[in-house]
Amino acid sequence: MDKDKVLDEIFNDDPLGLLTIKPKTSNVRTADEHLLASFEEINKFVQENSDEPKATTNTSEFMLYARLKGLREDPVKIAQLKEHDIYNLLTPVDIDHISEGTVEYAKPKEIASIDDLLGDDLLGILDTDTEGLFDFKHTPKDYERAQADFVARRKPCKDFDKYEHLFIEVQKELAAGKRKLIDFKQGNLKEKSYYVHNGILFYLEQINISHKEYVREDGTRVREDGRTRCIFENGTESNMLKRSVDKILYANGRVVTENIDKVNEGFIEEFGAITEEDEEAGYIYVLKSKSKDEKIASVQNLYKIGYSKTEVEERIKNAEKQPTYLMAPVTIMGVWKGYNMNPQKLEQLLHNFFGNSCLNVDVFDDKGIRHTPQEWFIAPIEVIEQAIELIINGKIVNYKFDAENMSIVGR
Repeated sequence: MDKDKVLDEIFNDDPLGLLTIKPKTSNVRTADEHLLASFEEINKFVQENSDEPKATTNTSEFMLYARLKGLREDPVKIAQLKEHDIYNLLTPVDIDHISEGTVEYAKPKEIASIDDLLGDDLLGILDTDTEGLFDFKHTPKDYERAQADFVARRKPCKDFDKYEHLFIEVQKELAAGKRKLIDFKQGNLKEKSYYVHNGILFYLEQINISHKEYVREDGTRVREDGRTRCIFENGTESNMLKRSVDKILYANGRVVTENIDKVNEGFIEEFGAITEEDEEAGYIYVLKSKSKDEKIASVQNLYKIGYSKTEVEERIKNAEKQPTYLMAPVTIMGVWKGYNMNPQKLEQLLHNFFGNSCLNVDVFDDKGIRHTPQEWFIAPIEVIEQAIELIINGKIVNYKFDAENMSIVGR
C-alpha cells in the first residue's frame, strides 16, 4: 500500500475543516494605532471643555496635559498626527536637524521634572488608555474624569452647622418612607435638591451658570455649564462643574424626592386656609392597577389620576366592576384633600400636563360594551408628586412632561 497516497486521502477528506490551520489574530494595538488613540483622547477633551488640558490637580487632565506636552516636542509624532490635529494643538518646536534621507530626528530631551518624565513616555507606558490590568473598558472616560473631579474638589464646609440638622432630617424621612430614592435623569439637575452618590447624601444648593449652550462654526455643540455648590453630609463641600455633577449622578446616582407631607401641607396652604367652618371640596387621588390583563400589567409606571367627592376608599370599593378602573382592583398611591378650591380644575390641569402620556387601551364591561378610560397616565409616581408640587408653588407653567425620558423639563 502506498503510504503517501493514504495520508493524502486522509488529509484531503476533511469536510468539517478540522485540519485547516487558521492564522492567529491579535487584538493588540500597533504603535501607530496606540499613538492615534492617545491623541484622539486629547481631541475629545478639547471638544468637551473648549480648552486644552492644563497642569491641574485633576489626575486625568494632568496626564493628558503631560502627553500633549511630550507630543509637541516630538516632530516625528507631529508628522504622524498632522491630519488628525483638528484643533491645531501640535505647534512646531525648536530641534536640531540631522539629515539622513528625508527623516529628521529630535534632540534628546533632558529629564528635569515630573512633567518631563510623564511627557517623555515614548512607549506609552503611562498612557491612561493602556489596555491592561487597571483599564476599565466599560467605564466611560468622561465619567472617570467627572468622578475624579467630584472627589478632588471637596474641601471642609465652614458653615456645615447650618446644614447638619437638615441631613439628619432627610435621612429620617427616607427611613420613614416620606421621601424616596429614584433614578436620576441626565440634564435634570435642580437647585435646593438632595441627591445620593455612592451612598453619600449631598445637597445641591446653587448652580451658577457661567456660559450658555452654543454651537461652534464647525457644528460641534458646547453645552451649558458653570460652578455649583454641593454640601455633603460628611461635612465637606464642592464647587465642581454642573456637567460633572450631571455625569456622576447619571452613571451612579439617585434623586431624593420631596417630603410628601410637606407637599400636602403646601397644597392646603396654596388653595385656602382651613378653618372649622370650611368643608372638604373633594380628593385628588393617584391609583395603581392590579389588573392581570397582560396589555395592562406589562405597562410600567401606569397610574390613574382622579377626583372624588367621597372618601377614596369608598369610591374604589367596586373597582373591578367599573371600566374607569380598568375592571380590576386598585391600590391607593396617594391622596390630597382639597379645601376652598376647585379640585376638578386641578385634576384637569394634571390631565393636560400628562396628556401626551395617556394610556390608549380599550376595556369591556360585564355587558361586553367597549370603553376607553381617559384618566390613566404613564409616568413615575415621583414625577406625578413633583407635578403636584409645581402646581402648589405656581411654577407649573414653566415646565412640561417629557414622555420619552419620563421626567419634567423646562419649557
